[in-house]
Amino acid sequence: MNVTHLECALCSKLHEASTLQNLCVECGKPLLVRYDLDIAAKTLTPESLASRESSLWRYREVLPVEDTANNIVSFGEGWTPLLKADELAKSLPIKLNLFIKDEGQNPTQSFKARGMTAAISMAKELGVKKVAVPSAGNAAGAMAAYAARAGMEAFIFMPSDTPRANVVECEQTGANVTLIDGLITDCGKIVAERKEAEGWFDVSTLKEPYRVEGKKTMGYELFEQFNSPPSEGGVAAFRGRGGSFPLPDVIIYPTGGGTGLIGMWKAFDEMEQMGWIDSKRPRMVTVQSETCAPIVRAFENGERFADEFENVSTVASGLRVPKAIGDFLILDAIRASGGTAVSVTDDELVKAVGEVGSATGIFAAPEGAACLPALRKLIEQDLLTEGETVVLFNTGSGVKYLEVFQ
Repeated sequence: MNVTHLECALCSKLHEASTLQNLCVECGKPLLVRYDLDIAAKTLTPESLASRESSLWRYREVLPVEDTANNIVSFGEGWTPLLKADELAKSLPIKLNLFIKDEGQNPTQSFKARGMTAAISMAKELGVKKVAVPSAGNAAGAMAAYAARAGMEAFIFMPSDTPRANVVECEQTGANVTLIDGLITDCGKIVAERKEAEGWFDVSTLKEPYRVEGKKTMGYELFEQFNSPPSEGGVAAFRGRGGSFPLPDVIIYPTGGGTGLIGMWKAFDEMEQMGWIDSKRPRMVTVQSETCAPIVRAFENGERFADEFENVSTVASGLRVPKAIGDFLILDAIRASGGTAVSVTDDELVKAVGEVGSATGIFAAPEGAACLPALRKLIEQDLLTEGETVVLFNTGSGVKYLEVFQ
């Protein structure tokens, strides 16, 4: 649509957008899509969205596919509900306007569908026939489904302790699945070593430019949902202190590879350039498991890059990422927003699944449920103010994790 180029997130080297790209050829860091936002803003306005389809492709002016009629691969993902969590809020020691953005209602039951609709659509537009990915679970399920819909071959490498539901999902949607005794980083090494010989295009987290584009639409949706009249299903009455801020005060987000948080931060910058918001931002809070917390450790140590976390083990498989290639982007967003990084125990996040479920009816993934004990720790540390608006992100469905509850 309005893509001008790809830009390295670290060294700013420009790359051609009309050819297949993975990482920056100069420094090996992630590439981000850049748009002509002046042109985009002529048709993409808050007012224009009322009549558009209820999927993330409603933001087509700031999504990368050129031939939208032929190359979009979609199951209707996005536009997930933002649910008021009043009963859950009553269990907290201070009064907050609390919401849950329920990404478990996406196709393939997780936020990973957002990234894969963009990545697979662009792969189709650029002529890809085979795609490969390392995954701890939900990204694999999404990739398998979207690749099947696009008529591509999918090659998936997952740790052998990946939740069984994810493995079966991939097998039953036609993917070639290989289980590895190791971590997602070990799976990634296999993809990197074999992709050229096998003719695979690598759609690993942030190792191609487009998954983050799908994920950023969560930020656009938050803007819409916080600025729609209550009569239309919006939550305009709860827009932070005084109702003047068009976004939540705090976003609490479970972080493995970090594309969701990175994507929303990118969306807020784009919205500011298009005149939707000013320079004020929600405070971004990363949540990780204590047994796999590279971002939390780097944040606490004042570092911009996160060393690989050793001896990782957590039942929240989506958080089991010992080394994120987008570490500096996550940490930059946290610090620029005045946010923080919090770790919780596996016992806390598993218990929280039941707490969230009984209070809201949402069967959250362990990763999403981790936001609740993180929220309590923020309150204990006096990092939240009475009356603030807080959004917890449930990134997937607990149905995928039944072994955790046995």
